[in-house]
Amino acid sequence: MNQKLVHELESTIENIPDFPKEGIQFKDITPIFLNPQLYKDVIKDLAAFSRDKIDVVCGIESRGYLFGIAIAVALDVPFILIRKKGKLPPPFVGQKYDLEYGSAEIEMRTGQLKHGQRVLIHDDLLATGGTTEAAALLVQKQGAIVSQFSFLIALKELGGEERLNKFNAEVHQILSY
Repeated sequence: MNQKLVHELESTIENIPDFPKEGIQFKDITPIFLNPQLYKDVIKDLAAFSRDKIDVVCGIESRGYLFGIAIAVALDVPFILIRKKGKLPPPFVGQKYDLEYGSAEIEMRTGQLKHGQRVLIHDDLLATGGTTEAAALLVQKQGAIVSQFSFLIALKELGGEERLNKFNAEVHQILSY
């Protein structure tokens, strides 16, 4: 664990109380983008976790793109978008998942992942793990292997990492709360 990076991120990320609703402590990561060196350091850490272990990065819409594309570029591997339902042209494959109230669906284009490819699924934040689990199921539907998950932040008390255990994949986060 890079304690210098952890400390710098903790002093940069803003905690916004009661957003988007009362009782939520929102972690605003946007100040990271005001500091290009800090952003580079985050990418360096996340890319080091996956170096020589994956063939492709899949990023979850939309904040998973903020770091996921840069991780893929740093590792010289392809980047594949996982989007909300209705945002991609066909052909695509979808996966429904439950939310606190109701359900949602994510999709990815078919033919972009190849059978047996080792995949890193990246998102900025791991909370309950529902969206990430759905992303992993999308990857598996296409015959690829979920090798790793990475996140900037994991909210441990919400149980997301435990939910991902069934994929037998490595999990990395820079910050844990």
